Amino acid sequence: MPELGIYSETLLVSTETGPDIVNISPLIEAVVRERGINSGVMNAFVAGSTASLSTIEFEPGVVQDLARAIASLAPPGEIYEHERAWHDGNGHSHVQAALMGPSVSIPIRDGKLATGVWQQVVLINHDIKPRERRVEITLIGI
Repeated sequence: MPELGIYSETLLVSTETGPDIVNISPLIEAVVRERGINSGVMNAFVAGSTASLSTIEFEPGVVQDLARAIASLAPPGEIYEHERAWHDGNGHSHVQAALMGPSVSIPIRDGKLATGVWQQVVLINHDIKPRERRVEITLIGI
């Protein structure tokens, strides 16, 4: 019987000024292949209070639609208490990231992420400047 394994990996992903939506599925899939997990679960978590993770169909129209929807959730230019305290211009970035969430968990089946045909994992930078984001990947499986 195969042994259960737990593996951790850190991905560093460069992003542009937000909202910047980056397809990270190929990076995660490479980690799953390298670790040889056939069945289990993958958890991805982005460190930082102005970034989030989600899944979408990564095509230009949906990417534009999501960016527009994110901006409407917490619009730049509104008054945020964070701005009053820090005057750094990214109060909306913190709220957008909090509403979207920092992690995703996806089953692994037959050595692949069990996503839908048109579903990819995306990293979203909400900040007002380009950032290098740290995505922590944890795999549990056999």
